[in-house]
Parts: sequence; structure tokens; C-alpha cells
Amino acid sequence: MFTAGAESLLHQAREIQDEELKKFCSRVSKLLQKEDLGPDAADALRRLFLIVSATKYNRKLEKTCVDLLQTTLCLPTCPEQLQLLCAAILREMSPYDSLSLCCDHIQNTRQLSLVASVLLAQGDKKQEVRNVGLRVFKVLESRQPEGPSLRPLLPVLSKVTSLAPGTLHQDQTNVLNKRLVDWLRYASVQQGLVHSSGGFFSTPRARQPGPVTEVDGAVATDFFTVLSTGQHFTEDQWLNVQAFSMLRAWLLHSSPEGTGTADTDDRSELEGSTLSVLSATASTSRLLPPQERLRDKAFEYCQRLIEQSNRRALRKGDADLQKACLVEAVLVLDVLCRQDPSFLYRTLSCLKALHTRLCGDPTSVRALLPLAQFFLNHGEAVAVESEAMCQHLFTRTPSELFHSPTLAFEFIQFCRDNLPLFGRNLSVLKLSFPNLFKFLAWNSPPLTSEFVALLPSLVDAGTAVEMLHALLDLPCLTAALDLQLRSSPAASERPLWDTSLRIPSCLEAFRDPQFQGLFQYLLRAKASGTTERLAPLHQLLQPMASCARVAQCAEAVPTLLRAFFSAVSQFTDKALTNQLALLLLERSESLYQVPGYEASVHRVLSSEFLALCTRHPSLVVELAKELLEFLGGTSGLRSGASMLSSVVWATGEYLSVCWDRRCTVEQINKFFEALEALLFELTQSRPSATLPRCPPQVITTLMTTLTKLASRSQDLIPRVSLFLSKMRTLALSPATSSEHCEEGVGAVRRRATELLHLLKMPSVAQFVFTPSVDVSEPRYHRDTNTALPLALCTGLSVPVKNEDPGPEPGSGFPALRTQLPSC
Repeated sequence: MFTAGAESLLHQAREIQDEELKKFCSRVSKLLQKEDLGPDAADALRRLFLIVSATKYNRKLEKTCVDLLQTTLCLPTCPEQLQLLCAAILREMSPYDSLSLCCDHIQNTRQLSLVASVLLAQGDKKQEVRNVGLRVFKVLESRQPEGPSLRPLLPVLSKVTSLAPGTLHQDQTNVLNKRLVDWLRYASVQQGLVHSSGGFFSTPRARQPGPVTEVDGAVATDFFTVLSTGQHFTEDQWLNVQAFSMLRAWLLHSSPEGTGTADTDDRSELEGSTLSVLSATASTSRLLPPQERLRDKAFEYCQRLIEQSNRRALRKGDADLQKACLVEAVLVLDVLCRQDPSFLYRTLSCLKALHTRLCGDPTSVRALLPLAQFFLNHGEAVAVESEAMCQHLFTRTPSELFHSPTLAFEFIQFCRDNLPLFGRNLSVLKLSFPNLFKFLAWNSPPLTSEFVALLPSLVDAGTAVEMLHALLDLPCLTAALDLQLRSSPAASERPLWDTSLRIPSCLEAFRDPQFQGLFQYLLRAKASGTTERLAPLHQLLQPMASCARVAQCAEAVPTLLRAFFSAVSQFTDKALTNQLALLLLERSESLYQVPGYEASVHRVLSSEFLALCTRHPSLVVELAKELLEFLGGTSGLRSGASMLSSVVWATGEYLSVCWDRRCTVEQINKFFEALEALLFELTQSRPSATLPRCPPQVITTLMTTLTKLASRSQDLIPRVSLFLSKMRTLALSPATSSEHCEEGVGAVRRRATELLHLLKMPSVAQFVFTPSVDVSEPRYHRDTNTALPLALCTGLSVPVKNEDPGPEPGSGFPALRTQLPSC
């Protein structure tokens, strides 16, 4: 967050108008035309940079000002601070059509890097990338040992290779390969000279450079690396650090196919043989091409880094650097082994020992990801089973370090990137979904899109039911993870949580042996194949429902549910469909009470219930007992209007012999009585805390479904007609008008009138509400010359209007049979 002063400056910069900016540009131009560019010029350029960078859109500067910025940037005598500001302003304005910068004759490497950064920001309209690359390589080739530093050019070189990989010729690639070998392997092992202040006690002996040391304080006996320490570094030591930072990207660029040169391909045929091992050890003693020599020295460098990472660092900063360098070293070794399989056997024993060491060090867990990546890539080639490594990674890491946002993102990216490599070990990934969900529960906003992409690979027929329960209980898992952190003995080292939330009762329940089984199930590491009812935990954890992290997780659940059902639809069968439908009915009334969570989840559950019924219409007949219990009990009333409307509509749509021959008149009568009682209860009862006011959409859906059932069992028509007449009269009463809005009351009255007119001709009603498959096609809903609209006009004595505001319960909701069209 910005301070109040910084916010004020940003606000002023954004609000400045074009006229004011024009005047300010004139002032900057006058300052830049002076021979002595002093503090006033630097201050003006800082203000100008703030103005051009504070808005999303490009600010238009005067051409004179832009030309002077370019001239100042190219002045050899210009102070470096002003050159940096000029380059930053020009980059913010990029792309700029009238740019006249050119780097062909610049000798100073610092100035060349600044000009190159501006040119590369323009895109590649005039082959700027190629020209910059050629100039950088020309300086690189001609540079003498006593010449200017090349450090500013390496970032430019990395940018050139990433923007336009094909711009470099083989000769240029070889030049950089040779330079990288020198910088990586032959940097000085002596510290740089200490610049004396010239004091009285300064002596030549005190100014003599000493050797570089290791992170544990021992004198370095091998070549210099990024993990070597010292008080002052020499120029070639700084180049060593920069060379390692760009090494992996350069190796991938120089051999994008991942196989290296032709002789590497020939050696890959000998993989696994004794000759391959012997040739690998002999390769260092012969003269190699530049690319092969770079790979050889890179391998040595990474081996040394792995050895250095085993030393105990004296400073925390060095310990963090060890872990970062270890990750990069393993990634580089992976690239080397993919490009040249002869490195594989020399790498294998080293990384096996490294894995054994890291498994006992929880602080180095991030290095386990590239290690697992390496063995997934090469395990089959060297007959090494990677399942045990994956098992350890998926079991311990999410449980212990779910609160690390960086590790969470890297872990899920690792899972997504390596799905093709898991092969038969994909079962390890699928069974570990409860552990992976811990990352999601704690870091739901940034990881939601990642899990949406990963879910299709996690779910299968065996885990679908358990995973759906886990998704619905995801906010509850977030609360449990929060309690786990608060109860941890090392809580002082854990990340911060909402300290304003006082939850002693939740912490006591978390430690209570009576609820240990439920909490252990919720925090399980693997899929258990069983489901537990967590309703008691919902009540215990209710004080944590207001926690910001729990609320964020709850917002992500509807998106994840849609992704889940989209994946399940690809393989679901009738048995699994029935299981999921029952689960939706059960869980619609058993959700963690987070504000706004129930309503958003009910919308998804209702639409997905309709989708399940659409794919398997016989579901209504097969689950008749359960649906009757849902409609006849209080669960249907408590589950929300959307879920109730969907169940009622599905009953009217699919409880028919047209969809399932097992449907009987007795079943239709049972559903009719249950729905009739439900409608009576909803319309006659007054709103209360346990039974809220019923929306008009539910009432109109119930009336329509009762009419549908009556059209299939015509003995029920008199009862429906009487009930609809009462509903029409009830809608006109002042008591009903006071409880519902005028629009809702009008919708109920119109629907009752329309349905009564249809029931006057039972054959037309049956044709409308239970059409054949052919009549159900969309053209019968739209074309007024087809049979269905004509039948409606014939059967209705008055025109009906499409004025019902009720929402469609789902994608399978036929608008025609719920909202009658105009004739």
C-alpha cells in the first residue's frame, strides 16, 4: 500500500490536464537545453516520469521534448542518473512512431543497454530486435579484457533471445557459448580489491585481497559460483553470477528441439550402455564444440552448487540463496539431460542422494518439485520408479505447507504441467485430491482458475461423490486449517491470520476428543472412499464464518462446482447420476452457513440437478421415494426456492410414461398429493423465521406441475381446477397483495387463468404438457404455423400473454410449457 503522500502525488499526476502537461514539457525542454544538467533537470524528469506512468493510457508529449529526451540519453557526458530517467520515460511512451534512436555507434555498455531497452520496447516494426542483437554481439566480440564492463549487456541479450530466437546466427551463438564457459568456470577465486579511504592506518598489506569463502565460512577450494561469498567481488565474478542467472534460458534457446546437435543424437542411441558411460567420462578430456563445452561446464557448475547447498550457512540470507540456487541447479540439470542423455548417469546418483537429504528438511521442500520433475522426465529411461517420490510429495507437502502461497501456485502448476508424464501414477494424484484442496481452501482467489483446469484430471467415477462433498465443505476446510495453524506448537512461525477474530470455543472443539474423528476426516490427506456427515462441524465452526479467508473460499465454490459437473458429465452413468442427484438433495439443506454462500450454491445445485434429469429422465421414477420425502418434508422448504423449483419442475416434466415405462398412475397420484399439500402450505402459512415468504416463481411452477400431472391422470382434473380457481381468488385478496409485490401476484393470477383454460380441453392440455418427442423440437416453440401453437389457440378461449417474471430453473427448462406464448 502507498503512503498518504504517495497517494496524493499519484492523484495529482493522474489529474494533470493536457494544457498543464504541455507547459511542463516546455519547462523540461528548456532545462535539457542547458549545458549544465543539474538537480533541477533531474527533479523535472522524475516528475515527468511520474506523470507518464501514473495512467493506463499513453500521455502525449511535445515532439521537441521527446527529441531532447533522446538527445540527452545519447550524450556521452550526460550523468547516468539523467540517462536512466530519460530511458524510463521513453519506455513508458512506447511504442512511439517518431523515435530516432540508434545503437549502431554506441561504445559505452551502460548507455547501450539503456538505448537498447527503449528500442526493444518499440516492438519489431523496423527490425529493432535484430539490430540491437547485432550491436550487442559486435561489442561482445570486440571487447578487450581492459575494456568496459559487459554486465549491462547480458539482460539485453536475454531479452533479444526471448523476443526473437531466430535472429542469432550460429557464429554469434558460438561466441556467447565461449564467453559463458569462461564466466562460469574460470572466474577468479580471489576477492576484489578493497578501495582504501586513504586514512592514516591504511597499509598495502591490509588492502590485499583474500580468497572467497563458502557459505559456512570455509575457504573456497574449488571454482567460484554464485554461492561463493566475499566482501568485494571482481568483474568476472559478477559476470559469473549473471551468466548462471541466464544459463537455463540460453540452453533452451540454443537447442530448442531439446536434443542438441547431431552427435548428441547419435550418442542417445547408446543410452544405457557401458560405452555411453565411458564416453561421458571421456568427453571432458577432448576438444568439444562450443555448445557441448558449455553443457559440460554447466554440468560441473550445477554439481558444485549441489555440494555447496549441503553446507550450513552462517546467515539467513545465504540459506535462502542456497535453496533458490538448488532449485535452479536441478532445473538446469534437467535441461542438460534432455539435450544430452550422456549426462543422465552422472546426474542420477547425485540427485538420488539429494532427494534423500531434502526429504528430511521441510525448509527445502520447494526443491522437491524440480526433483520430481526430473524423475518424471527421465525415470523411465534409467529404470527408476518415481511413484514413491510422488507419494511423499503429495502426502506431506500440502498438509504441512498449505499456507505458503508461492509453493501452492508452484505445486498446482507442477501438477498441471506433468499430467501427461504421470501415466499410471495418475492414481496417486487423484487419490490425493483432499490434500490438494488444502492449497485451494487457503489460497482460493489466485488458485481457482488453476483448479478449474485441473479438476477434469482429478475426478473419476470412484471419487466423484467424495469430491463433491469436499467441494461443498471447502469453506469448512478453510476454517479447520485456520484452527490447525492456531493450535500448532510453532504458531509463532506460522503466517498471520485474522487476529481480530476471537474463537476460543472453536479452538476448544478442535482439541476436544469427541470431535477429533470429524476433524481428522476433514483434514485427511487421501481419498478414503467413504463420506462423513459434517453437520456437527458446521455448527461448531459457525463463529468463523465471518473470517475473510473463509468468505473468499466460499465465493470460489460455485465456479468449482460448475467445473466439477462439467467434468463428471463426460463419464457419468445412470448409477452415478442417481448418487449425485441424491447428494444434491441431501446437501442442499446441509451447508456451512457463510453469508451469501447458501444462495449461490443453491443456484448451481438446482441447475445441475436439472441437467442430471435431462441426461437421465428416468431418474425421477427411480428416485421417486427420495423425491417424495424431499417434497413432503421440511427439507424442501429450507433448501431454497431455486432447488425446490427445480425438483418440482423435473417432477412435472419427467414423471411420465413417455420417459419411463415404469411410471404408474399410482406414482403420479402420490406426487400430486405431495405437491398439492406443499402448495397449500406455502400459500396458506404466514412467513416466519423457519418458513420464509415463498417467491411467486415457486407457486407458478407448482401450479403448472400439478396441471401437468392432472393431464396424465385425468381423474385429478376436477381437483386441480378447483385449486386453481381458489388460487386465482386468493391472488385477488388484499392479504396476499400485502405479502407479495403486485407483479408477483399478477403472475400467479395469470398463470392460474391460463391453466384453467387449458384444462377445459383435456386432450389439448395433454398435448401441450406431454408432447411427443417430435413436438418437443424447438421449431414447435417458435413457428406459429406448426401444430403446438395452433393447438394452444384452439384450446384457449382468450389470448395468453407471456408476462410471467419467473426465472427458468435451468438450461433444460422448456419455456413453452412453463410460460405460455402469445397466440
